[in-house]
Amino acid sequence: MESLEKINQKTRTAYNKAAQKYYDLFNSELEKKEFDKEFINNYLRYFDPSSVICDAGCGPCGHIDNYIFQKGFEIIGIDISDRCIEIAKNHYPLIHFETSDFTKLNYEDNYFDGLISYYSIIDTPKIYICKILKEFNRVLKKNGRLLLVVKEGESEGYEKELIGIKTTIYFSLFTEKEIKAFLTESGFEDIKIEKRIPYKDEIQFNRIFSISNKIT
Repeated sequence: MESLEKINQKTRTAYNKAAQKYYDLFNSELEKKEFDKEFINNYLRYFDPSSVICDAGCGPCGHIDNYIFQKGFEIIGIDISDRCIEIAKNHYPLIHFETSDFTKLNYEDNYFDGLISYYSIIDTPKIYICKILKEFNRVLKKNGRLLLVVKEGESEGYEKELIGIKTTIYFSLFTEKEIKAFLTESGFEDIKIEKRIPYKDEIQFNRIFSISNKIT
């Protein structure tokens, strides 16, 4: 298995190539996903207007960030792809976006009230997932809440394209049992999980949604 650093470099390259097409395809997708919006709304009930939330792996669309920003919360979107961040900034100049590797966040311990990982860990081999989740745990405050969303399945490995663009990127699917185990091992508890089937215009994998809190 390659190092996490080398895998992340391939992820950065892939999303730099695909960023504009990704934005064109998905920038408005949240508008028609009622389950997703309701799940985010339930997550936001844990916070107040003074809370600071991180979207780790925001991509070029910034639609999750804008949805949360419009509800009056401070949100910081980060992504490993500088091209993704450039596009997100252009469309939402009032929101703070920055290029960063979420496997080694540029924030001190106990900084965020909440952290969102919306399909962002799916480009990582499963052997490194706990390393990432422990980093999320580190930057969360006492009782901080993590919203994690992945696609359901058991396979993992390199793919040779991303939304039709020739590139190399890792892709992991997860079972509910795996997600619970990864979260528990990484210092999270009170794990609430819901699943939904894919919408007709999505890649046909079930989605696993979870909310958990940092162990005090």
